[in-house]
Amino acid sequence: MAEAPKIELFMKASYDGGSVGNCPFCQRLFMILWLKGVNFTLTTVDVKRAPELLKDLAPGSQPPFLIYNDEVRTDTNKIEEFLEESLAPPQYPKLCCRYKESNGAGDDIFHKFSAYIKNSNPAQNDLLEMKLLRSLVILDQYLLTPLPFELDQNPDIAESSRRYLDGDAFTLADCNLLPKLNIVKVVCKKYRDFIIPKELRGLTQYLGKAYERDEFRYTCPSDSEILQAYQSVAKYLNK
Repeated sequence: MAEAPKIELFMKASYDGGSVGNCPFCQRLFMILWLKGVNFTLTTVDVKRAPELLKDLAPGSQPPFLIYNDEVRTDTNKIEEFLEESLAPPQYPKLCCRYKESNGAGDDIFHKFSAYIKNSNPAQNDLLEMKLLRSLVILDQYLLTPLPFELDQNPDIAESSRRYLDGDAFTLADCNLLPKLNIVKVVCKKYRDFIIPKELRGLTQYLGKAYERDEFRYTCPSDSEILQAYQSVAKYLNK
């Protein structure tokens, strides 16, 4: 068996400096390393008071970044690709999707959410909320639509019973989407009194199953940390 790599993941620290901060890209890599089952060191970085050491390690970079056997890597997408390639079977599980459609599912939700939450004009609120809701509905439909492997098992199946985007196991697509959906859920409820509708059964079940998993639940920043991060971004509507 090959010698285990030495890995250190640097993540954004919380406002109090004691836990993980609000950063979906950091959480994405945290989830990937956890799912790979590899030993790694987690270091939180206070971006406001970053020590000189970090400036030396990754000058001009914001967390997340990774040190893999003494080599520094700073691009989240490239880090993901590198980890999938380097931490490969049989020693480590494969996390890439079977279906390319799973990779793109829900990829516009965070953009629609940002426009909705940053808007301070009440006249625009309903339109922006509808655009966000439409994106959530499209994701819901994807989650309810049987994938080819399900149809192979039962050609008459009308609705998918899978847990996650690509099947019953977490994939890279889930590591990318779930941290963003958690932010959407927490921030929209606080600043817009908007809750993901229970009628979106596929999405409701997806989030419910995800929160049961340690790899997601324990990598999430606290709700208060997320809300503090959006305090200056989210605009209260002046009705």
